[in-house]
Order: sequence, then C-alpha cells, then structure tokens
Amino acid sequence: MGGTYKATGINLKSMPLGESDRLLTVLTREFGLIRVVAPGARKHKSSLGGRSGLFVVNQLLIAKGRSLDKITQAESLQSYAGLSQDLKKLTASQYLAELVLFQALSEQPQEELFCLLTEHLNRLEKLPGAATLASLAHATFHLLALAGVAPQVRLCCVTQQLLVPNFADPSWRVGFSAVAGGIVSLAELDQLASLSVTQFKAGDSTIRGQVKRGQSEGRRVIHHSGSVCESAPSYQTARSPKKNAEFHLQLNATELALLQQLSQPDLIQPDGTLAQPQEHPVEQPLPEQIWLSIERILRHYAQYHLDQPIRSAALIDTCFSPLPQPIPSS
Repeated sequence: MGGTYKATGINLKSMPLGESDRLLTVLTREFGLIRVVAPGARKHKSSLGGRSGLFVVNQLLIAKGRSLDKITQAESLQSYAGLSQDLKKLTASQYLAELVLFQALSEQPQEELFCLLTEHLNRLEKLPGAATLASLAHATFHLLALAGVAPQVRLCCVTQQLLVPNFADPSWRVGFSAVAGGIVSLAELDQLASLSVTQFKAGDSTIRGQVKRGQSEGRRVIHHSGSVCESAPSYQTARSPKKNAEFHLQLNATELALLQQLSQPDLIQPDGTLAQPQEHPVEQPLPEQIWLSIERILRHYAQYHLDQPIRSAALIDTCFSPLPQPIPSS
C-alpha cells in the first residue's frame, strides 16, 4: 500500500474517538480486517456520518497514518436499512458480525468471508421477520463451515455410521457433542458425557482417536457459492473447564433434520417457508422455539470451537425467548 489506498468494506464495529471522530472496524475484500478513523463522522452535517453506520458497505479511499489510517472519501454501495428497523434482525446481524470478527484476518484478502456475510445480511433483511432465527442459524452454519469447523451432522463423529432422523418414533433421539465435533449415537454420547471436559482435554486415547479419525474422514466445508469441498482434518479440545451440559445434548428427529439441511446454499424461500429435500421433509410451519433450539446448539458449538463468547447471544435470548406466563389468580 502507498500513501493512499482503495478498499471495499463493510462496517462491523464503531466507537467514538476524540471529540467528533469515529473509529471503525471494517471487513474489506482486499485487505481483510482494518481499523480506520472516520474524521468528523459524529458532526451533525458530516458526509461520513451515515457512511460510518453499522453494516454500511462503502467504497473507501484511505490515507495511511502513523498509528491509524484515515478515511478521506467514502461512497456508500449498500446500507441494509431494513436491519435497523427490526430489533430482532438487527440483533441477529450483530451476532453474525461477532462471528466474522472472530475469524477474519488482517492484511490479506477476505473475499469469501466478505461475500458470505453480505449475502446472508441481504437475505436476513429481505426475509419475513418470522424467518429471522432460521436465517441466523443458516448463516451461522455457513460461517462455521468457511472457518473449517462446521459440525458433522450426517455421520456419527465416533463410529462414522449414517444417522437418519426417525419421525415415526416420537421418543427417538440422537446425541450432539461439541467436544466430538457434531452428532453421535446415544451410546457414544453416554461415553463422552461420562468424561468431564477437563478429562477429555487430558486425553482418553481411545475416544480421542475415534473422534479424530471421524472428523478427518467426514468434515466438509460449504462455500458461499454453494459448492462443497473436503477440508483439512480439524480437532480441538477445550482450553478451559466448561459445563458438560452445554456440549453434550440430545436432539429429536426434527432438530437433526434441520441441522442436516443447514448446509444447503438456499434454505429459506422468499415467503419464509423452508425449502427442503424430499428425503426427510419437516412439517411446517415450524414453531419459533425449534429454531431457537437450533441456534443454541450452534451457539454452544461455535463458542467451544472458536473459544470466544458470543455477546450478542444474550440479546437473542431476550428477543426470542417466550415471555413468562402470568400466574393465574386464585
């Protein structure tokens, strides 16, 4: 880069700086994650005021600085105004921004990550409000896939046997383990859950070897274009002790079927209904609580593998959790 450089970027984070400036964290196509100053952006008539808002995509001309670079010109390309008009959609967008900040790199192109985020923000803005949680889960899965840590949702992570949802049996369940990397049979879940996360970190050689082999054979990555390719093996253990209840779960047939469909490039139709294959159709409309369950599964999985708390998740709980029922008077 010379004295000035051009970049196309989306604002992911903003904070006041000095008397009238803003410090922006921007994901750019060309240079990845950058931090730049928007001079005078907090002044009433500043041309950078609206252009420094969250999720605004700008064509930027940036001047190199001694400590921080400064925006000298900005032309807005997209603003996603519909997100700020719906609290649930705005909260979901902030959630996705956090995931992107966890995995974005600096000083190198981030074309795929930029395209994936803007594609899902565009879908989130246009879809009906009732599809917000489904859209969030879909985007989260794809971001995890791009990072190379998407959960395995078709084969048992330990035995590598295909696990198919059984809708005929209301009591049918399958296990899900963030530690193992995705779905597991109930027998294997019991074995994993019998170990604390700290013990797992220390290493049970048999289980560790089984899980590692399973992930190396079965992990896939979904690109923003919808194409699927095999990724390098990935295996992570806990970096600190955590509660087993968050990482060893049981899923019903509907939850597993939805998880298995998240890898599809197009999950939700413009009217908000689920586009799904014929092999395991799910009855619609789906209650919002089902999608909240899917989001929480992916949330705990992402926090475990990215080793970062998703702070916007608390707002998701506030926005989407059902209100407590009033206690009837006697």
